[in-house]
Amino acid sequence: MFIHTKYSIGYGMKSPEKTIQWAKDCGFPSLAVSDINSTTAILSSLKYAQSIAFPIVAGVDIRNGVKHCYLIIAENNRGFHELNAFLTQHLHESLNFPKAAPYLANCKIIYPLKNKPKTLRDNEFIGIQAHELNKLPFIKDVPKEKWLAIQLMTFQTKREFNTHRLLRSIDKNILLSQLSEKEQAPSTEQFYSYKELQALFSKANFILNQTFELLSQCQIHFGFNDDAEPQNIRTYTGTMEEDKALIQSLCLKGRSKRYPWADFSTKNDTAKAITDRIEREIEVIEQKGYMAYFLVTWDIIHYAKSQGYFHVGRGSGANSIVAYLLGITDVDPLELDLYFERFINLYRKNPPDFDIDFSWRERDDVLRYIFNRFPNTALICTYNTYKFRSCIRELGKVLGLPKTEIDKLAKGKYQLHELDHMSQLVLKYGKYIEGLPSHLSIHAGGVIISEKPTSWLSATFLPPKGFPTVQFSMLEAEDVGLYKFDILSQRGLSKIRESLDIIAYNQPEKAIHDIHDITFFKKDKKIQSLLQNGEAMGCFYVESPAMRMLMKKLNTTTYLDLVAASSIIRPGVSSSGMMKEYILRHKDQERRKLGHPLLLSIMPETYGIMVYQEDVIKVAHHFAGLSLDEADILRRGMSGKYRSRGEFDAIQEQFFSNCKEKGYADELTQTIWKQIESFAGYAFSKGHSASYAVESFQSLYLKAYFPLEYMVATINNFGGYYTTEFYIHEARRLGAKIEPPCIQNSKWETIIKGKTIYLGFQLIMGIDNKEIVRLLNYRKENGKFNSLDQYLRMLHPTLENLLLLIRINAFREISHDKQALKWQAHLFYKKSKVIKHQEVLFQQETKQYKLPQLQVDELEQSFEELDLLGFPLNNPFELLSSPIKNYISVNDLEKHTGQHITVYGYLVAIKTTRTKRGDLMNFGTFQDYNGEVFDTVHFPPSVKAYPFRGRGIYQLRGKVAQEFNYYSLEVIQQIKLKEVDDCRL
Repeated sequence: MFIHTKYSIGYGMKSPEKTIQWAKDCGFPSLAVSDINSTTAILSSLKYAQSIAFPIVAGVDIRNGVKHCYLIIAENNRGFHELNAFLTQHLHESLNFPKAAPYLANCKIIYPLKNKPKTLRDNEFIGIQAHELNKLPFIKDVPKEKWLAIQLMTFQTKREFNTHRLLRSIDKNILLSQLSEKEQAPSTEQFYSYKELQALFSKANFILNQTFELLSQCQIHFGFNDDAEPQNIRTYTGTMEEDKALIQSLCLKGRSKRYPWADFSTKNDTAKAITDRIEREIEVIEQKGYMAYFLVTWDIIHYAKSQGYFHVGRGSGANSIVAYLLGITDVDPLELDLYFERFINLYRKNPPDFDIDFSWRERDDVLRYIFNRFPNTALICTYNTYKFRSCIRELGKVLGLPKTEIDKLAKGKYQLHELDHMSQLVLKYGKYIEGLPSHLSIHAGGVIISEKPTSWLSATFLPPKGFPTVQFSMLEAEDVGLYKFDILSQRGLSKIRESLDIIAYNQPEKAIHDIHDITFFKKDKKIQSLLQNGEAMGCFYVESPAMRMLMKKLNTTTYLDLVAASSIIRPGVSSSGMMKEYILRHKDQERRKLGHPLLLSIMPETYGIMVYQEDVIKVAHHFAGLSLDEADILRRGMSGKYRSRGEFDAIQEQFFSNCKEKGYADELTQTIWKQIESFAGYAFSKGHSASYAVESFQSLYLKAYFPLEYMVATINNFGGYYTTEFYIHEARRLGAKIEPPCIQNSKWETIIKGKTIYLGFQLIMGIDNKEIVRLLNYRKENGKFNSLDQYLRMLHPTLENLLLLIRINAFREISHDKQALKWQAHLFYKKSKVIKHQEVLFQQETKQYKLPQLQVDELEQSFEELDLLGFPLNNPFELLSSPIKNYISVNDLEKHTGQHITVYGYLVAIKTTRTKRGDLMNFGTFQDYNGEVFDTVHFPPSVKAYPFRGRGIYQLRGKVAQEFNYYSLEVIQQIKLKEVDDCRL
C-alpha cells in the first residue's frame, strides 16, 4: 500500500493515476504515494484521487542510494510542509539522510524492521513486511500497537520487474550482468491486491487493520482548478487597498509618459477612451485578485531598468493597457485594438501569464534579484523523459551490444526478422521505458512566488545555477492555484544593448536616437526600405529566409504589416493556405470581397482571415455563437497545454451545433473549423506578435544606421538564424574590413575600430581563456608587444596556445613569417624545459637565429582559418580549384523570370521539411560571389538526385520562379564544386 511511481526515477515505472485507479478497483481503503526522496507525484496524485473520491496519503520513502531508511507520511498539510522542508535540506546540501528521522510533529515515521531504533517516539512505528511475519514472536521491545504493515510496491508483473532492473542498470551506468541484488528492489516489492494482502497478513490481521486506521488519520487536501485557492503572493504592499492605490498611481504616471499628446484635462474622446480602459482593467484585475501579480512584475522590470537592462514583455499580457503604463510591455493595446479579455476576463479560469524576455547575459542577475527580493520563490521543473532512440542506446549499452549494432537499432536500419534475441529485447523494452522520466530539469523561465513557503507544496532541489526548484511542473502549478512569472532569455536584446555600447566607443560623435522611441522608428524610411527589400539579416525575428520572403511578398513597410507577418509565418497559418490567401487579399482589394461577410466584419484588419490567436475567439464567439468563456476553452484546447479533453470535445460539439442552428452550410462550417484546427495551436496572440515587432524595429534601426557596429554585436552574441561566418560576410558586404584575431588589437570579444573589425580571440577553437585574459591585462598595463620574445618571456604561454595564435596569424604586426615564429617558439620551449609564469624586471632579448626563407602558399592562411575558426575569412569563391569566368548575379534574377539558368552560390543555410506525402524537401540559402543572398527550392526529385554535400560552393541549375515580386531558384540540378587541395599537406 506504499507505492513507488515512475517519479522514483531510475527505479519505478508506474503511472500514479493508473495505480490509484487500480487500488480503488481492487478494494483498498486508501493508498500511500511514497516515492524515493521525492514528492513529485503528490499533487497530480491528489488531484486524480480527489476526482474519484479515493483517499490517498502523501509520503516519501527516504533512502541513501537504494538503502531504505524509513517512510515519512504527512498527517495533514502542515506535516506535508515539514516533510518537504526536511527533504529539501538534504537535497540542497547533498547530505546523506540520518539513520534516525528528526522529530516532525505532524508526520508519522515508519522504520523498517532492520533499521529499528532503540526507542520510538509517539509518532514513530515499526513496519513489518509480509515475509517478516515469522519474526513477530521475537520482537519483545516494541509494543504491538506500534506494529504496522508496510508493503512497498514497485512492479506488478515479471515484465515490470525486468524493466526495473534495466532502469537500475541505466541509472548505475553498468551492464545488466553487473547489477547486484543490493542495487535493485527485492522481489517482495511487488503489487498485491487488497485481498492478496489480507491473505498474506491473515495470521496477524490486526497489523493490517492498525495500518489502514493510521492511514485514515493522515489526509492532506488541496483545491484544484475551479476549487483551487490562490497560492501566489497575495499582496505587494501588505494590503489589497494599498496595492490598488499603487497601481492607480503608477498608471497616472505612465499615462502622461505613454500618451503625452492626449489632453486628459478636457476629457475629450481619446482621453476618455484611455481613462475608461484603465479603470475597467483595474476593476477586473482587482476582482480576480491579480494586483500583486502586476506589481511584482512591475518591481522586476523596475529593477532591470535601474541596471540598464533591456526587456521585452510579450505574450497576451501586451493586451493590457495597465501593463503598458507600468512599463511591463511596450505595445499600445489601443493602437492595435487589442482586447483585454484575451489576457484576463471574469470568466477565464486560468491565471495571467507575463512572458518577460531579458538578455541572455543579464537574466541570471534578474533571477538573483527576484530570489533575494521575494522570500518564497522557486523555479518550476520539467520532466525530461526517455525518447525512443535514447532508450535504444541506453538499453543497448546495459545489455552489452556493440556500438555498430546499437547505431543500427537507433537509426531504424534493420529488418525485424533478421535481429537476434538480444536486439529484439532492446526494441521490446525500449517501448516500455519510452516516456518514463529520466530526470527532473528546470522550466525555461517559469518562476513561482508563493504566499507560504514553497515547502507547503513541494520539496525543492538545486540545479547547477543554484536556484531552488520545485518538484512539479507548470501544469501542477496551475492546477493548484500557482501562476508563474516567465523570466526568459534571448540574444536579440543583447545585440541591441551591446550595439549601443559599441557605437558609443566607435562613433562617439554620432547621436543615437532613443532606442525605445518606436513611434519614430515606425515612420523611418531607411527601416522601411530594409523591410521592403528583405535586407534584415541579423535583425530579430525578421532575418530568416521565410520572413525575408514574406516581407518581400507583402511589400512590408508598416508596423502593422510586420505584426501580421510575425503571426502569418507560423506553421498553422502557412500550412493551411491562409498565408497565401492573406497575401492575395493584402495586394488585391477586389479579392477581399471573396471572404465571408461575417468573417470580414469580425476581422476587417486581416481581410477576414484568421491570423492571431484572438481570431479563434472572435470567430467562435461571433460566428459560432459560443460564449467568450467557451471560445477561450476552444482556443486553449488546441494549444497543446490543455488537458481536459472531455471539456474540449463538448465545446467542439457545441460549435457545430450552434452553426447548424444559425443556418450555415455544413461545408462552410467544416471549412471554418479546419482553419481553426490547423493553426490555433501555433498562432501568436496579436500582442505577442506586436511585442516581437517592437524588438524587430529596434534592431532594424541599428542595422540601418549603424550596420557595422550592429554586426559586431551580432557576432559577439552568437545569436540569430545564421552562423557566425555569415554575419562576418555580411559585415564585409556592408563595407567592413575583416581582420583575424591579433595580439596587438583584438580582445576576447570581437571589436571594431573605424571600419576595421578585429575578430575576438573567443572565436579560435581550443584557445585558453585564462591565457588571453593575461595577454589583455599585460597589454593594458604595458602597451603593445615589440617581439615574440617579449611575449614569451612576459606571459609564458603554453606551447599549444602559442601555436594556435601563430597559426591564426595573430602576430602579423610583429612578423609575417609564421614559419619563423614557429621555429622561434619551439627553440624557446626547448631551452626552457620548465616554464613558470613569473614577473621579469629587466627584459633581455635572446639571441636571434637567422632562418632560411620558407616558401608559403598564399592560400595557406585560409586553410588555417578553416581549421581554427571553422570558416575562411577571404571570399570562399577564391578557394575554387577552377575559377568561375561567367556568372549571373542574383540581382539579375528578375530578368530571367521563368527561364532555366545556372548560378553559383556559397551555402549559407538549409531548411528541411516534408511534403504532404511525406517526401523530403529542402529550402536553401546561398551567397553569390558579391555576397548577395538568394534562396532556392529543392523539390523531392531534386533532393533525392542531388542532395546537399556540406559547406562549399555549388553550381545550381534551375528555373527562376517569381511570386509576388519575390524571386527564387527552383533547383533541378546542383553540383558541389571542387576546392583547391589543402596546401599544407
